[in-house]
Amino acid sequence: MTDRTASPRVALAVTTTLFFMWGFITVLNDVLIPHLKSVFTLNYTQAMLVQLIFFGAYFVMSLPAGKVIERVGYRNGIMIGLAVTGVGALLFIPAAQTVSYAMFLGAFFVLASGITLLQVAANPYVSLLGDPRYASSRLNLAQALNSLGTTLAPKLGGVLILSATVLGAAELAQLAPAEQLAYRAQQAALVTGPYIAVAATLFVLAFVVWMFRLPPLTEATASADAHKHRFSDVLRHRHLRLGVVAIFLYVGAEVSIGSFMINYLSMASIGNVSEATAAGYVSLYWGGAMIGRFVGFALMRTLDPRRLLGGCAALAALLVACTMVAQGNVALWSVVAIGLFNSIMFPTIFTVAIEGMGTMTDKASSLLIMAIVGGAIVPVLQGALADHIGLQHAFVLPLLCYVFIVYYGFAGSLVRRAPSATPSAGMAASSQR
Repeated sequence: MTDRTASPRVALAVTTTLFFMWGFITVLNDVLIPHLKSVFTLNYTQAMLVQLIFFGAYFVMSLPAGKVIERVGYRNGIMIGLAVTGVGALLFIPAAQTVSYAMFLGAFFVLASGITLLQVAANPYVSLLGDPRYASSRLNLAQALNSLGTTLAPKLGGVLILSATVLGAAELAQLAPAEQLAYRAQQAALVTGPYIAVAATLFVLAFVVWMFRLPPLTEATASADAHKHRFSDVLRHRHLRLGVVAIFLYVGAEVSIGSFMINYLSMASIGNVSEATAAGYVSLYWGGAMIGRFVGFALMRTLDPRRLLGGCAALAALLVACTMVAQGNVALWSVVAIGLFNSIMFPTIFTVAIEGMGTMTDKASSLLIMAIVGGAIVPVLQGALADHIGLQHAFVLPLLCYVFIVYYGFAGSLVRRAPSATPSAGMAASSQR
């Protein structure tokens, strides 16, 4: 029988397609949040339940996902993740038909559970697929494809979902109960088409992954030693422990800014534009991240990833501060420009955090993916702040998140030997890669 195992380059190409898809799916939330807020007349806190459920799935499902990867390997884990994500996308059909916010939230949870499995498998896989010196550079390239998905999703979603006439809460209250129900059903139905297309694409991708056999990596998941480590052993590594916090805060800040951007730019004192027009600016926000990741891919061939991380976080913090105090075009372009400096943060934090983890890499990856729950918690907290102090001032929360990442980049990410670390662990990882 002919060996159909894909070459590392083909494997990288197939895997980066997954990054595009989960980026596209994740950022569709930024379009759905204002849409569902309008359909179900929600306040900011209630609307952010979408992100609480979606990113909460990362926290709940990351450890089980790590166990699945240990048992079935990267390739089968990726196929299972694609299938689960596809099922979650199809669940938007009954949610729209029943006009149920609770069912929408359930669909988001299933969708995110599949993406969690993909993240736990694909992020370390790309990091380990080649020379370890270029792990950050390689993951930045893959994340650039993720950013292409996040760039296209708001624009396409704005056209397909937000282009219809939307009634305000006062106008909706004037309708008879039957008319209100009909209006909500009509608005909810706008969601189904995009998610049917997403589900079909995911199932095709699962078939493609089956066709192209990804090369096995004989690191963490293949080593008998991997099963001997506990999560407490992993957390003894300071740079990994602080990396978990950094991922939590970074994803929280990035998601929170994207989630509120349409409502923020629609404010009369900021952009004074329609929600559909504001969705185009969200595309620019994520497009900046895509450009920054391609640039980061090149820069990290020569520059220290840690210093680049700290510098980008400092510039992002300054832009958030400007967003909080400025108005008009200055505030508008300040918040959009944050995406450019967000670009390298996730892949760089991830790769420096798993550096030298050796046979503990799979468990370290699970903890880092679990930390994506920051995307569930920070937006809800910012939503609560926005309900009390106003949306513009509530951006103080992402500002504080970036301040910690500045510290992590310049100091917290430095690798120090854990108190009971296995001396050969880092060398084992290098030789196995």
